[in-house]
Amino acid sequence: MKFVKMHGAANDYVYIDCFVERPPADPAAVAPVIADRHRGVGGDGLVLVLPSDKATARMRMFNADGSESEMCGNGVRCVAHLVVSRGRAAPGPVTIETGRGVLTLEVTRTGERTSQVRVDMGPPLLEAAAVPVTGVGPGPVVDAVSAALGGEEPWWHDCGLDPRMTCVSMGNPHVVFFCRDVDRVPLESIGPRVETHASFPRRVNVHVVEPLSRGHVKMRTWERGSGITMACGTGASAVCVAGALAGRTDRVIAADLPGGRLELEWTPAGHVFMTGPAEEVFEGTWWGC
Repeated sequence: MKFVKMHGAANDYVYIDCFVERPPADPAAVAPVIADRHRGVGGDGLVLVLPSDKATARMRMFNADGSESEMCGNGVRCVAHLVVSRGRAAPGPVTIETGRGVLTLEVTRTGERTSQVRVDMGPPLLEAAAVPVTGVGPGPVVDAVSAALGGEEPWWHDCGLDPRMTCVSMGNPHVVFFCRDVDRVPLESIGPRVETHASFPRRVNVHVVEPLSRGHVKMRTWERGSGITMACGTGASAVCVAGALAGRTDRVIAADLPGGRLELEWTPAGHVFMTGPAEEVFEGTWWGC
């Protein structure tokens, strides 16, 4: 099976162009094997690029543990680049069908193997039931008491944590915590604890955010089903919304992630726009199926 290894801000996936390749019969089983960084191709998961009767292409995204996610912001940018670079769409507006619905993207080629892509991520879902998150009242969950973190621990003081949570869905669930120093958060232990807490019936993506100014944040992510990743596009979009809701940032921000910078805007019309890179790394043939 031929594949393309791509990344968006170092959030890397193995992409199968199913316009020319036969899709794996059981992608949930293939994803953990092909994403293994020692015995497989390596990546944060598997993305299938499929024909669609609603859009230019359809994206299905599987995390490194085999679970299927509704949406991946960095992944959808790479899918848009792929369909343009392979001649299935012209640069400019492209539509991609996702678990969130059909998204519109603007693809600007920056090189033979690279593009800059702006994504209309759609409006955030803010009602607790839509995230979903339980144990809170109806309506948006902003600076709410969180049982998911557990009791106070020394690292709270080390990083200047505000233990209150803000929850946002961008078609997939996110919880955001603000602090003074994201590098001092033990995300490798806190991430899985929060991800799998009973408050989140579909599990949750976990983000810690350090506001640097009204228009600039630094963030780290524990992704549902993948663990710590270098970037999360839907997460950065959720952080843009969460910061504005909590009064900590403006509605236009730059988000610095370990893998690079994403530009976010939550417009007055209610849609979130994300802009960032998409880059091909290499192509190959995987013999595992």
